[in-house]
Amino acid sequence: MGVFLLKIMKIVPANRVNSVEEYYFSVKLKEIAQMNARGENVINLGIGSPDMPPSPEVIRTLAENVALPNAHGYQPYVGIAELREAFASWYRQWYGVELNPTNEILPLIGSKEGVMHISLAFLNEGDGVLIPNPGYPTYSSVAKLAGATIHTYSLDEKRGWWPDLKGIEEAHAKGEIDLDNTKIMWCNYPNMPTGANGSLELFEELVAFGKRYNIVICHDNPYSFILNDKPLSILQIEGAMDICIELNSLSKSSNMPGWRIGMVVTNSTFMEWILRVKSNMDSGMFRPMQLAAVEALKAPKSWYDGMNAIYSQRRALAHEIMREIGAQAREDQVGLFLWGKVDGSAKEICDKVLYEAKVFLTPGFIFGSNGENYVRISLCRPEEKLAESLERIKKINNR
Repeated sequence: MGVFLLKIMKIVPANRVNSVEEYYFSVKLKEIAQMNARGENVINLGIGSPDMPPSPEVIRTLAENVALPNAHGYQPYVGIAELREAFASWYRQWYGVELNPTNEILPLIGSKEGVMHISLAFLNEGDGVLIPNPGYPTYSSVAKLAGATIHTYSLDEKRGWWPDLKGIEEAHAKGEIDLDNTKIMWCNYPNMPTGANGSLELFEELVAFGKRYNIVICHDNPYSFILNDKPLSILQIEGAMDICIELNSLSKSSNMPGWRIGMVVTNSTFMEWILRVKSNMDSGMFRPMQLAAVEALKAPKSWYDGMNAIYSQRRALAHEIMREIGAQAREDQVGLFLWGKVDGSAKEICDKVLYEAKVFLTPGFIFGSNGENYVRISLCRPEEKLAESLERIKKINNR
């Protein structure tokens, strides 16, 4: 037995495994589970997992199709035609974008997997990737796993959390960033974690920037319907399909995070490359889930309005929590979170709130150095839980 263990100890993981750490929320949720096992009853305001169910029509469609005897086989690698056509109709209705469902839309097992597929399809070892700071941690992790060179670009509250494209170009001129060797730029508006909204003007600038330097602009767009009067897509810009890839998802807009149903949209050439990767990594989604997703994509405006009325009430309570922890949060934020600036260390504040008030808030440092003085609150808990969180925090502040 000892000889066997000695041999095992000589086995080491691939270098790429050492370049990344376990996802922050994976680690933190295990800690919270241990606290709850001890009876500490932690309220989790950290995770952006919608707590409301999909529409009854979606659930009924799933149940009806699960019962069919021919529903359980492998599905097409490109998704069923009905789902691709439904995504095309959805983009036409809400974004005014015309797409070819045959070769410009690819259903995904959640849009998060699309970050990996795109990266593997475009990046050779050493190629540059532009990643926002603060930004979604998966962009950096996947870039590291692909062996890419990460170039962070700063998002600043003074600029409304929009990228300073001129500043990036100046850094290139100084030799600080090699745009000539950069293949991908990640961005997402409405922005996570800052809640900043996008605009057609911003998208026009991003498309022009991508074409100027032959950089693929990857726009991650899962929050466009949440607390947002007018959903936007970067593909609304003329010529965007030449240089852009957009990810979208039903996780937020349709309350289906655990279903893992997303999509990638781009031109047919880019799509062919992405499909080469994806088709070697999975065998498609369960057909009843795809048919239920078709139903979700038929949702009327009243569905989105109803959800946003609830999120609006929750956001008002989240603003009160921000004020109680001494944070300032902009009123113009959209999406599933509230982002607030604190004096001092956000990590220390979040730790104090977690261990004393038993409320989990997300410290902004996990999204990059520009988030170190910020706290993020999820709106994915009922009003009564947000109100209870507020009272718990008030209690520890009044000691």
